[in-house]
Amino acid sequence: MAKNLVIVESPAKAKTIEKFLGEEFLVRSSYGHIRDLSEKKLSIDVDKEFMPYYEVPSDKKDVVSQLKKLADKAEIIWLATDEDREGEAIAWHLKEALELKDNKTKRIVFHEITKTAIQEAIENPRNIDKHLVDAQQARRVLDRLVGFELSPILWRKVKPSLSAGRVQSVTVRLIVEREKEINAFMTSSFFRVGADFTMSDGTVVKAELSNKFESKEKALEFLTKCIGAEFKVDNLETKPSKKYPSPPFTTSTLQQEASRKLGFSVSRTMVVAQQLYESGKITYMRTDSVSLSNLALGTTKEEIIKLYGEKYVHTRQYTTKTKGAQEAHEAIRPTYISNQIIEGDAAQKKLYDLIWKRTIASQMTEASLEKTNVTIGISKAEEKFIAKGEVIKFDGFLKVYMESSDDENNNEENKGMLPPIKIGEFFNVKIINATESFTLHPPRYTEASLVKKLEELGIGRPSTYAPTISTIQKREYVVNESRDGEKRNYDVFILVNDKISEKTETQITGYEKSKLFPTDIGFVVNDFLVKTFEDILDYNFTASVEKEFDEIAQGKKVWNDMIKHFYKPFHKNVTETLEDKTRAQGEKLLGVDKETGKNVYVKIGRYGPVVQIGDVDKNADKKADKSEKPRFAGLLKNQSIETITLEEALDLFKFPKNIGEYESEILTIGVGRFGPYVKHNNSFYSLSKDDDPLKVTKERAIEIIEEKRKKNLEREVKTFDERNDIKILKGRWGNYLAIGKENYKLPKDKKDIGNLTVEDCLKIAEENKKTEKPAKKTKKKFYAKK
Repeated sequence: MAKNLVIVESPAKAKTIEKFLGEEFLVRSSYGHIRDLSEKKLSIDVDKEFMPYYEVPSDKKDVVSQLKKLADKAEIIWLATDEDREGEAIAWHLKEALELKDNKTKRIVFHEITKTAIQEAIENPRNIDKHLVDAQQARRVLDRLVGFELSPILWRKVKPSLSAGRVQSVTVRLIVEREKEINAFMTSSFFRVGADFTMSDGTVVKAELSNKFESKEKALEFLTKCIGAEFKVDNLETKPSKKYPSPPFTTSTLQQEASRKLGFSVSRTMVVAQQLYESGKITYMRTDSVSLSNLALGTTKEEIIKLYGEKYVHTRQYTTKTKGAQEAHEAIRPTYISNQIIEGDAAQKKLYDLIWKRTIASQMTEASLEKTNVTIGISKAEEKFIAKGEVIKFDGFLKVYMESSDDENNNEENKGMLPPIKIGEFFNVKIINATESFTLHPPRYTEASLVKKLEELGIGRPSTYAPTISTIQKREYVVNESRDGEKRNYDVFILVNDKISEKTETQITGYEKSKLFPTDIGFVVNDFLVKTFEDILDYNFTASVEKEFDEIAQGKKVWNDMIKHFYKPFHKNVTETLEDKTRAQGEKLLGVDKETGKNVYVKIGRYGPVVQIGDVDKNADKKADKSEKPRFAGLLKNQSIETITLEEALDLFKFPKNIGEYESEILTIGVGRFGPYVKHNNSFYSLSKDDDPLKVTKERAIEIIEEKRKKNLEREVKTFDERNDIKILKGRWGNYLAIGKENYKLPKDKKDIGNLTVEDCLKIAEENKKTEKPAKKTKKKFYAKK
């Protein structure tokens, strides 16, 4: 038996560390957290200083039992979990659950899995830092109290099975408020003027007018002035410029850049980064520091000289400016900078390449540029055209890497070189365009830009960004999706050969790729919580809580006192909200129905958003007249609780709608749980996303029915006259047998479908039933939240 037992949290990390330690060390994994608060109970004694009660979940009992046996036999137990607060908490839970003695237990940390780092950690062990543990415990307890007390309010006031969380609810608020800004945004148009000029040698120079015109009339007036005008170079300004590299990656900037350059989601970036860290390829991936160790600075310098030469080296040490950032860790960098390429899957190689390039570029010389601005005067107008050029004199770090941008509204073109130009030189006009453009609403968040915003506001820490964004999507408060744009016409006025012509062009506007949209549930829950628990949903409050966690981690504040200060007013608000029936409900009053005089609400129903006419009288007799009870109608897929009007809401009660007859059967338009449909002869036919159910005509309904029938016929490979309920159909995975509503696989030897008889089909069905395996009964497992 090995004298030393090293415990880490992941098997991959254990495998890598084992390579660097001798036979006297046994490395085992705890597979993440081994204790947590109960999933079913509060597990916090509010009356006893908010003492948490932890338990070992059923799926971790075997792990704990095995680790305990190994720990009892070992002389020293090394707790080598991650060096952040969560890692410290795991180490503490291991010590408590395994009942480890102080004189046998040593805590070691390292921010990279290399032989040098591990040996140095073993030579410099320490005790478990209780302040870090308390900071993590404070976060866990506070989040449990908020979630456990807010969620039942949502069940009662909005919809059963909903949940709330301190950070997740504030994150949803950011997305909801951005969507409200977009909905309230009024688009206006303006005209941008561009020109192609020719020089005496025929060289074309592109320029843009320095100002824009608010109306078509002013744009036309300007173009008219340009007829017969002279265009002369009034000024020429050339000045040197420099572009500097970005710092090495933090967790946040890695998530943002991997999203922009590689198309990775925030959670995928963290999974891949963890794989790279645990296999010893990069330093610890949860960090908000941009600094590099002296060793890293030295090896990076050597690598740059070797690859690019001395003139490309510029050693820098960056400092962090992010709110609440801790300088304890390094930035994310390769463990061995000389390894430009690594073994691994495609995602690991791509992310590593990004980290390697960013690290190298951060220590390279800035790029030297020369920027040129040419001002072109117009003899018959005061406005000026501006031509811009940019020349790279020395590429510096651009040889390796250039950071991407989230700014979708940046219309500045990538400048190229300008030809030699002199002041006083005259240009000829080739073409002048006045093109109608439109103001753009604020951009919706991507996962990456949301992380950037959370970081700017000081909400959350490197370890919380990915799980928070995953949680709000899992809870269906937010969706990450792409949406098609719409066609929009715009006007273009063209001046060529002193003649102005006009044309109308078409563009696609509003296309969204991988953006975060709030769902109807997200809107309702957010509005309810903001109205009822304004303090909890306040951005400054959430950021200040993070600062308090930092103070606990530094030993400046006692965690129980921090929770007590928060909990008393919070719990009072919870109690008052539950007791007061007049306080906010999770519904929105749209107005009054003129026909009945009843209130019209929009709210979240059992199967999604609904419109309700009339109020619920909980004291009314259950056998009361139906006309006195509220009526409900589901929203259409293209409608939202946030934007639906009273008129649109009342239109939904026109369903089911009779639109005529076809084949002696009534045609009905209805809206069901899965969207709008045509009903005919007890069969249902879905409307396309382009069909407005309120405007579908009898002719269109018949067209939809016939299209579906045609598709069904094309699926029919073989039918049987004596049994019309038996068919051979073409499916996604090949042909199959259908008898009524039951489907059966065709045997591989039945290739000659044309010779199949009804008897053959019945025999195939019988054989299928005999070979069907009964469904296995599985025990439900409860996993501790990580």
